[in-house]
Amino acid sequence: MGERWDREFDAVVVGAGNGGMAGATQLALSGKKVLMLEQHNILGGFSTSFVRGRFEFEASLHELCDVGTREDPGGAGVLFRDLGVDVEWAYVPEAYRLIVPEKNIDVVMPFGIAEYIDAFERYVPGSRPVVTKFIALAKEIGEALAYLAAMKGNPDKKVLLKKYPNFIKTATYSVDEVCHALKMPQAVKDILYAYWCYVGIPMSRQNFTLFAVMLYKYLLRGAAIPRYRSTGMAEAFERRFRALGGTVQLNTRVDKIIVENGRVVGVRTAGGELIKTRHVLCCAAPPKVFNGMIHPATEVPARALKSVNARSIASSGFVVWLGLDASPDELGIRDYSYFIYRDTDTERLYRDFSSLGRPSVQATVCLNRAVPDCSPAGTTILSMTILYKPEAWKNVEPQDYYRLKNEIAGYLVEDFEKATGCSIRDHIEEIDISAPPTYARYTGAWQGVIYGYEVDSWDSFLPRLMAMKDEQYIGGLRFSSGWGIRTIGYSSALQCGQTEALLTLVDMNNEGVTA
Repeated sequence: MGERWDREFDAVVVGAGNGGMAGATQLALSGKKVLMLEQHNILGGFSTSFVRGRFEFEASLHELCDVGTREDPGGAGVLFRDLGVDVEWAYVPEAYRLIVPEKNIDVVMPFGIAEYIDAFERYVPGSRPVVTKFIALAKEIGEALAYLAAMKGNPDKKVLLKKYPNFIKTATYSVDEVCHALKMPQAVKDILYAYWCYVGIPMSRQNFTLFAVMLYKYLLRGAAIPRYRSTGMAEAFERRFRALGGTVQLNTRVDKIIVENGRVVGVRTAGGELIKTRHVLCCAAPPKVFNGMIHPATEVPARALKSVNARSIASSGFVVWLGLDASPDELGIRDYSYFIYRDTDTERLYRDFSSLGRPSVQATVCLNRAVPDCSPAGTTILSMTILYKPEAWKNVEPQDYYRLKNEIAGYLVEDFEKATGCSIRDHIEEIDISAPPTYARYTGAWQGVIYGYEVDSWDSFLPRLMAMKDEQYIGGLRFSSGWGIRTIGYSSALQCGQTEALLTLVDMNNEGVTA
């Protein structure tokens, strides 16, 4: 470059979202000199909270999968334990309450495999055999993935075929295809598919491996949230990272990742600082990186652009946060997690993500049911979430933006009241509303997307894992977020960050890099 480097680090982490924090902590734990750069004034990305009046609202997290307990940690719990990140957890009381007025469905499903199957049998008599078979299949898939992890990606094929034959058989199939093969009645699918919006594409496209493992982990170990919201989790990461000698620089946006001869050599901040490094863990979206952050642009391989263009951008979010001046008991809000759908046709529900009419989906959480004292006595925190494809908002004029947000929020409140019989409108003390432009503005998220790429079977976890080496298009650049190999979700982003950090350590060792 012919320019003077201001500082030098073994690795630079661009963006302090879940994957960035986990990856940075792993690298620092391994004794590397690590700089984490974040454009916001706090760490966390989507993992954050904000205050309105006397309420502190959780910005994004509904529930974290596979945490478990100290005695029996799941994958996410092991990650926090191994990284030495101490988070106080609160546990979600039930799996979900599903309400579909058009089909007269109103069910509360519990955590626990036996309990879940028993509840199914109560709601859909005669469903026990097929639900048991589905969960046994999901368990096999989960155990196969655990075996792959234990073998560090080099499994004995004979063991895979003998112990986990259905893992191979179902890997390329959608949830719909597997349920059809099981001859699952529609009444069972209506309830089983409730978590579909956590992945956000129709069940005809949603990869069975991904959905099955997600459901099984929820049932096996329940769900948890940080006692002090996801901000508390981000703060725990920051404390640990700094204690390990890591350097955090806030209010600092990375404009360019500098590449020479196909390999990272440094980054440039918006303030013009040049930081030398051979390794970048990046939380930014690959389309954003390859279309504008690589310098010079001629260093972007054509294959990288083809890769991002081949994939489909997933959904953004729309959230209504409500601070209510009455307790959950007074309002009749009995449950933590509500899925309220217009019907159970996931194709139709997904199509509605592209229009700005009355929402047909909402996933609503009452934080007090997991953390009773999250708000002052005699009050309630309620958050209502729906998904939108980013293009749904592209033609909204500035003068219509706030009117439209308020209109959609009104629909969500009205639909919740009708579905649950709870009266909440007259108890609203504080309200805040986010839309896709909000996420784009406050986090720099590409088109405001919160879900990364859509995870069709051809582009789900296993295909990304198998293509991992081929898709490292620039030496020293790895992606550590929900856009990466682990796909979408909090747990996935955390594990992606750790995985990519461990791979970076291998790269460093191969190059003879020392701290």
